[in-house]
Amino acid sequence: MGVRAEFLRLLEEDVEFRYAVAGYLGVLEVLRRLDSLAEEMKRLREEMHAGFAKHGEILERLEKILEKHEEALRRHDEELIRLREDMNKGFARHDEQLAKLREDMNSGFARHDEASRRHEEQLVKLREDFNKLREDMNKGFARHDEALKRHEEELVKLREDMNAGFARQDKELTRLREDMNAGFARHDELFRRHEEEMKGLREDMNKGFARHDEALRRHEEELVKLREDMNKGFARHDEALRRHEEILEKHSEELAKLRSAMIAGFGELSKFAGMTFEEFVRKFLTAYLREAGEVPEGSELRREVVEGEEIDLFLEEPLIVGEVTAHAESLEELEKLVRKAELVKAKYGKEPRKILVILTAPRDLAEKLEKIAGEKGVELIIGRTA
Repeated sequence: MGVRAEFLRLLEEDVEFRYAVAGYLGVLEVLRRLDSLAEEMKRLREEMHAGFAKHGEILERLEKILEKHEEALRRHDEELIRLREDMNKGFARHDEQLAKLREDMNSGFARHDEASRRHEEQLVKLREDFNKLREDMNKGFARHDEALKRHEEELVKLREDMNAGFARQDKELTRLREDMNAGFARHDELFRRHEEEMKGLREDMNKGFARHDEALRRHEEELVKLREDMNKGFARHDEALRRHEEILEKHSEELAKLRSAMIAGFGELSKFAGMTFEEFVRKFLTAYLREAGEVPEGSELRREVVEGEEIDLFLEEPLIVGEVTAHAESLEELEKLVRKAELVKAKYGKEPRKILVILTAPRDLAEKLEKIAGEKGVELIIGRTA
């Protein structure tokens, strides 16, 4: 092997020899700075990758938070729909009960009107609370969308700055490689400017990450505050519903007691009116249903025979079937009414309204009658229990 070949082999394989030769040639410092620059670029690339990985994890957590937030809103919308349906049903039952007692409850109407007024005020307040809650949620969503928009713009700007920095770096390296043969004097200046540029880029990146972390922290605090406000709104809403249900339950109990007391009183009055209890109930229910607008003027409940069965209370339009008895000792009167209602349904092709009026009944039997009547769709009126 010649001296030239051995010299070239040592330059290729022996790093210390290569640096020694470079020192003699005056390029040792340039090579060392190039190695330092390569290591610095490697560290910078690793830091950038770590920053991108952290940013990806934060975005993933943010997406999960948004999904939970959307799910909570969906459940809230479904709960509002069910609540509106329950409130409408409750109002319908409440209006029917008030209509049935309009004529005979002059003293009770004063209390009922006052309760209705308070109930309307509570509903207005509840509606205002809902509207306020909806406005707060919309404002929160707007702030959330604005924060995400700023975040995305910041990321785009950061990416552009990084690309611009990389472009400048590539341009500087290309010019450095072209100008090495022309003179090493310019290299030092280029390296100095390059290091300053990389330092500024690192500072800008750290500042960008700091702004990004602060924006995410404010966003998470806003979500926590929004969740607390929603929970408080739900608590107020639940309390208002509870008071509303208590008022409706109290009204229902008072109406049931008053209807039973009226039937019992009419039973006693019928003895002095020269008519049977059945006739008195027939006239009373006719007047009551007319006043409530449930039967037309001129229509009157009557006794009728249908398919060989005698019916105490009967009306074709609307179709009504009822039985009246002064005393009940068993479920026989209820079973008899259900049987006659089936005959009427078969003849007229539609379901009749079923009414059973009992003046007196034992207390334990009355409880059984109420349970079975509810299951069979029978309107049960018991004057008094013993």
